[in-house]
Amino acid sequence: MQYSKEKLIEIVRDKGLKFGDFTLASGKKASYYLDCRKVTLSSEGALQVGLGILEMLGDSLPDSVGGMAIGADPISASVITVAAVQGKTLAGFIVRKEAKAHGTGQDVEGPVVAGNTCVIVEDVVTTGGSSLKAIEKVEAAGLKVLGVIAIVDRMEGGKQAFADAGYELRTLLTIEDFGITPPQ
Repeated sequence: MQYSKEKLIEIVRDKGLKFGDFTLASGKKASYYLDCRKVTLSSEGALQVGLGILEMLGDSLPDSVGGMAIGADPISASVITVAAVQGKTLAGFIVRKEAKAHGTGQDVEGPVVAGNTCVIVEDVVTTGGSSLKAIEKVEAAGLKVLGVIAIVDRMEGGKQAFADAGYELRTLLTIEDFGITPPQ
């Protein structure tokens, strides 16, 4: 099993890329939409995403990966599953948009503890807003964020927003991989 950028581009183009008039989570208007849940919730897409992110992480793995529910959940699951297949130890976690009013009432759920290192995972980055919120909650839980990895960067300011906050954004793909010119 090996990551193939070309295969991931094909999967995203086939399952997750649509053209039309859309309003993004950031509030921005767009002529295309990337629905990477259709990628990460398909077996071949989940495999390529898991392989690609593990390859990007390299040999010095963080203690865990996770991000904002719901988009990051299948990404985290694919990365930790592929890690296990490769004989590597890696935990996953989920960041709730709102803490539960019952149970432990935590914002961050999973087998992680204060002091653990982590990488935030995201499907599509536009402005970086949802991952920056996830970082805030994860750091409040005591985890040390090493950076952010996304499937696709829309190249609309997210990378700079992360840099301004002191984090590096790395991505498997950018919109340029689909022949889309980023806005100026």
